[in-house]
Amino acid sequence: MPLSPPSCPRTLQHTRTVVYHGYQREDGLWDIEGELQDVKPIATRNLRTGGMRPAGTPIHHMWLRVTVNNQLIVQAIEASMDSVPVAECPQAAAALQKMVGCSMGRGWRQAIQHNLGGVASCTHLRELLFNLATATFQSISESFATTHPDEPPRFLDQCVGWDRRGSTVREHYPRFYIQPEHAAEVSTPERADVNAVAPAPQ
Repeated sequence: MPLSPPSCPRTLQHTRTVVYHGYQREDGLWDIEGELQDVKPIATRNLRTGGMRPAGTPIHHMWLRVTVNNQLIVQAIEASMDSVPVAECPQAAAALQKMVGCSMGRGWRQAIQHNLGGVASCTHLRELLFNLATATFQSISESFATTHPDEPPRFLDQCVGWDRRGSTVREHYPRFYIQPEHAAEVSTPERADVNAVAPAPQ
């Protein structure tokens, strides 16, 4: 269902497109790829050439591929930048190698900020990496597995639809359903990373 009609006339200024794809590899690993593109509907100044960038020509257009195993540990990472605003931007790709060995399930955002924060890398590559974790969880069913049968699935209590006091959990995961009047008496197990929790299954 689309959004409601805008309440007043408006003019498009910018379009950002972000797409993720998850691939299962024949060697047992997984490739998760992200693509980001920024486009304006009007001509803008091109800092690299000193001229003008035609309308519809990407300001940013970059790709990212992260290879992980079933435990969500980064095995390899690479980036490609077709369109960038300034000449120094491609230098940001080198720092990505610091993410090899990091886990998407524990401290993912903190690792990104530690290894790639500030001038160490690129704002847009960091943004792609932040949200690449949830695309990875959606691609790898093993990421939903718990280490103990008494532990609730990771996605419970991470959104209103999977509230352990709600009807959906009562129907599909009755073992972990909590009566609303008893909610305060039951503590939710600590998550590996509140900034990179597994999304609910689709």
